Amino acid sequence: MEMKKPANSTWTDEQWEAIATRGNNTLVAAAAGSGKTAVLVERIIKMITDEKDPIDVDRLLVVTFTKAAASEMRQRIGEAIEKELGKRPSSL
Repeated sequence: MEMKKPANSTWTDEQWEAIATRGNNTLVAAAAGSGKTAVLVERIIKMITDEKDPIDVDRLLVVTFTKAAASEMRQRIGEAIEKELGKRPSSL
């Protein structure tokens, strides 16, 4: 089941589709500076924090083209996980 886009969302419809789609592999391809990394980070966070059907982070494969991009993605995912844990400290 696909998540409904929140009314106050700043994501475009295409970005939200990439974030919310489940059960399929997803390729996110777009121009530089278009928000690909932010979309992928949000998708990962939504998947691992899904209350009904969370995904084990060890089951994810995320591919980037450069070591710098991978490092940035790791940092953003770490920050997003810390933020989510702050909302739900009982999940530690």
